Amino acid sequence: MVKRKVGALEKVDADLPNLQYKIRRDPPSYADDFGNQYRVYESFRELFLQNPAQSDESGLVSFRDQIDFISHVADCYPKVTAEFPNDLIKIISQHHAELEPELREKIVGSLVLLRNKDIIDSSLLLGTLFPILVSTPSKSLRALLFTKILSDLRSSNAKTTNHRLNRDVQKELYNLLTSDRSSSKGIWAVKITRELWKRQIWTDSRAVEIMKEASLGDNEKVITSGVRFFLGGDKEREEAAEESSDEEDTIDMRSLRHQAGINKKTRKKEKDLKKAAATVKRKERKKNVPHPLNFSALHLLHDPQGFAEILFSKHLQNSKSKLNLEQKLLVLNLVSRLVGLHKLTITSLYSYFTKYLTRRQPSVTSFLACLAQSTHNLVPPEDLEPLVRKISDEFVTEAVAAEVCAAGLNAIREICVRQPLAMNETLLQDLVMYRKSKDKGVMMAAKGLLSLYREVGAEMLKKRDRGKDAAMGLRSGEQKAQRFGEEEAGGIEGLELLEKWKAEERRKKRVEQGLPPDAATDEEVDEEDDKDWDVESDSDSDDSGGWINVESDGEDIEISDSDDDERPTKKAKVDGTPSAGNGEQRESTQEKAAVEAQRISTLATTRILTPADLAKLNELRMAQGINNLLPANKRRKAAEIARHADDAVTSEQIESAAALAKKTSKAEKIAMAKGDRDEKHHSTTAIRKSKKEAEGKSTTNKEKARKKNFLMTLGKAKSKGKRSLVDTRKALRGHIDRQKKGGRRGNR
Repeated sequence: MVKRKVGALEKVDADLPNLQYKIRRDPPSYADDFGNQYRVYESFRELFLQNPAQSDESGLVSFRDQIDFISHVADCYPKVTAEFPNDLIKIISQHHAELEPELREKIVGSLVLLRNKDIIDSSLLLGTLFPILVSTPSKSLRALLFTKILSDLRSSNAKTTNHRLNRDVQKELYNLLTSDRSSSKGIWAVKITRELWKRQIWTDSRAVEIMKEASLGDNEKVITSGVRFFLGGDKEREEAAEESSDEEDTIDMRSLRHQAGINKKTRKKEKDLKKAAATVKRKERKKNVPHPLNFSALHLLHDPQGFAEILFSKHLQNSKSKLNLEQKLLVLNLVSRLVGLHKLTITSLYSYFTKYLTRRQPSVTSFLACLAQSTHNLVPPEDLEPLVRKISDEFVTEAVAAEVCAAGLNAIREICVRQPLAMNETLLQDLVMYRKSKDKGVMMAAKGLLSLYREVGAEMLKKRDRGKDAAMGLRSGEQKAQRFGEEEAGGIEGLELLEKWKAEERRKKRVEQGLPPDAATDEEVDEEDDKDWDVESDSDSDDSGGWINVESDGEDIEISDSDDDERPTKKAKVDGTPSAGNGEQRESTQEKAAVEAQRISTLATTRILTPADLAKLNELRMAQGINNLLPANKRRKAAEIARHADDAVTSEQIESAAALAKKTSKAEKIAMAKGDRDEKHHSTTAIRKSKKEAEGKSTTNKEKARKKNFLMTLGKAKSKGKRSLVDTRKALRGHIDRQKKGGRRGNR
């Protein structure tokens, strides 16, 4: 084999791509050629270091080509290129501001390529690129470095989590934020952390601490970025996960196999089919993997009380704060979320709202939403009652517009959902009277407040406003007035439903065996529990979805409007037993409730709930929830009215009732009616045909025959008309026989 030898510098880079290809195939045979090229690279490097800001285009192009060539084949000659990565790091670190843009990008790309070849590690690469990202004034270089840093961190954590690298990078980002809180350089720490949180690469508390320090900074841009992470980072992570799952769902293996069986077979199509099959298998494996517990960023805070206090005092109460109204609203939203979610206590927070609860205040619905989500059942009612009174005086009056009145009622309801004791009896009865308003938005908002207090504070309403269920609950003692600081006893929701179902199943089995239905030994219960460790055994049984007994609502109750009457004109009946409110029946009801609670608690403390039990419990909860929503029953629970503590209250929710009060014009109504008709109308046949084409299917022979040219079918029609009866019978017989066999090919 004749080897090429180069003597002059102007000819050394004439055939670098061809030489690179040859070296990759047979490195030992081209060691001398590579040595010559490496010496040429060293010559160009020395010339460049003498004048880094040179403008000689030919020299820069040659230097670029040499760097690209050596970085691609450096793994073939590790001893010769031992100092090559250090040279690139030195050049980009010291002269990144003076380098020509294309050369600068080539050096960064070469360092990334060396990292992909495992010649340098991620710590060295990130330690080189991150200081340049923070300090460089070039916008294009910052975008390039940001992309390369993120891609390297993603690839380093692709197979397994690289805890050591993550810890080092997180420490660097944390120090960047805490070293100079007034600098805007910390925005890069926020961007990197938020992007990795979105991709579920960093999901631990250290990432949350970085964003916590960003929220407590002194630079407005860094503060708002950190606050927005806590308010919307979890939603971005969910949306990114849904997008990735949607991309995997686009593969249709049935269509691909159908096309592979019909179309011409090529290696490319066979390769694509195997690749799609591998993707589907990987997706199936992911389904069987346990779902990771992605905790919300607000739950991973180490000290939410201290964080909320510092945020409030530094950015909201401080008169020297540089934040504008929009930025202060973001901080207030985060503080109120923390207070409501963790049930924190910030004494001066509620007095801070007082000056903003006016009709002339810009973004007043956002302040109302923040006040609502900062309320919880441990807030003293004396702190909230003045605010509720001010909202009612400012917004819920006859002198304001209907939209304003509906928004005020909606805000009061959101506050009272979380702390019912914030309302006094006189104000509640006045607000409930707005349900007779002619405006639809005001009427619905007032009815929402009325339905809430029928569940949580019916004793504050007049007797005519309490409703049947609340009046019966007050008489029987089942519904009691809530006291401040009172918490319900913890337990498993719906456990009584599982206990009743188990007792019913045991009774059925004993009846089938001819045994007494009310007695069950411990051995039978243990044997039943042993069988329940298989979830599928319960889910596949025919008895899993039986009828649910719905109790009768009883007879109607006529209640007088006067508060002096102690008895209704007609007695209420529950399950056929008169409940007139006497002491003996009340005591018996309380004793039954105590016995029932003791029996259910025994199930939770003496039995281990099997996977089948948990599956059945979930099924019974859903069935009970559907039963509670039946119109014949008309039952509502406070849990269905109150939103979850993790969910935020937005200004749109405050304005939802007010939106109904807005009257639309005729043109707007016509536009809304025609909103769904913009798309072109398609017939059922066209829709079916488009679905077939999307699945890769063809048309049937009948459909093809309909579209055939008439002149092509004319001869066959003439021959059919000239056939004799015998020939016609033979054709029909043959058609019937072929149909029985399954067509011309037959059912083989």
